[in-house]
Amino acid sequence: MKLFGLPGKKFASLVSIVVLGSMLLAACGSSNTGSSTTINGNGGKGCKKIGVLLPETASSARWDSKDKPLLTADIQATLPGATVDYQNAGGDAGTQQTQADGALTKGDCILVVAASDSVKAARIVANAKADNIPVIAYDRLIQSNDLAYYVSFDNVMVGALQGQYIADNYKNFVKSGVGNVAMINGSKTDNNAILFAQGAHSKLDPLFSSGALKNVYEQYTPNWDNPTAQTEMEAALTANANKIQIAYVANDGMAATVIAALKAQKLNGKVLVTGQDATVAGLQNILLGDQSMTVFKDISLEAQGTANVVAAISNGTSTASLTNGATTKTQSGGNIPSVLETPQSIDKTNVQKVVTAGFVTITDLCAGLPSGAGGVCP
Repeated sequence: MKLFGLPGKKFASLVSIVVLGSMLLAACGSSNTGSSTTINGNGGKGCKKIGVLLPETASSARWDSKDKPLLTADIQATLPGATVDYQNAGGDAGTQQTQADGALTKGDCILVVAASDSVKAARIVANAKADNIPVIAYDRLIQSNDLAYYVSFDNVMVGALQGQYIADNYKNFVKSGVGNVAMINGSKTDNNAILFAQGAHSKLDPLFSSGALKNVYEQYTPNWDNPTAQTEMEAALTANANKIQIAYVANDGMAATVIAALKAQKLNGKVLVTGQDATVAGLQNILLGDQSMTVFKDISLEAQGTANVVAAISNGTSTASLTNGATTKTQSGGNIPSVLETPQSIDKTNVQKVVTAGFVTITDLCAGLPSGAGGVCP
């Protein structure tokens, strides 16, 4: 038989060649189609499409208002020609996994991930590794030994600053006898919350052991949920007949709802309340006297540190000067090269530092506050 002027055998051979060629082209064409196909991300070298995945927006205003614009601007300035593919998981680990898979499908070749769930996000790292794409854990450590880098603050120090503030100031709130402490920790699925608690306990446990203070209530708060923190504080007050002098609270968002629980009992300003993030609302609570302190983490340093690592990976240059030999241990004993910035303790005596750093403006800080609030507002 002849088709198109070719003997049958030759035609069959030609068909085989065409089919094989089509398969090879399809395989090559799949190089940018996601983690379910074969991708060679080249270890991020030459990468200009950066995926940035942040965890949520409900518990802290920082993620969309600070981290997103800073990361976008710094990555593009430090790595000319780079584009940033940004997504927020809305507090859902499953959503973040889907977003990460989609980022790989779209051809993002370096991922910057602030994990919604520090353990579950290990799957994001595994999928990216299979495609030779590096993952930088941003702010929150991901429990994977295959992480490329970790950029954050010294989070044990964050908790230690909170605990030290209590150690230095509790006598102003405990007039006699033992001071009762309620500890409202962050989400246990966020490794940082565990580190904050560790740091706080390093300063508070000696006081608990001596009998100067008593830990009467301690809870981790799922998803850093602010309303849940209020419920927890209400439970602590009820269980202790309102006799709580110190509320260790892991961040400003939860501190605001803890203060709401205290206001309902006319205890605001009478209880030492800690916080973290130096949010406008948190700083205003400090100026009003309802919150005692916060921890300022200059996110511009964290974002620029991340941008520097992204650029080094893309350019194929050394990161030794960026990490300075620092590493952070995962739960399974991995040592992740790390860039760790230094946090600062802020109270009414030095709140101006946050303004000077350009983190907030005096206009935003004093909006809605009475003139002269905290000796700062005009």
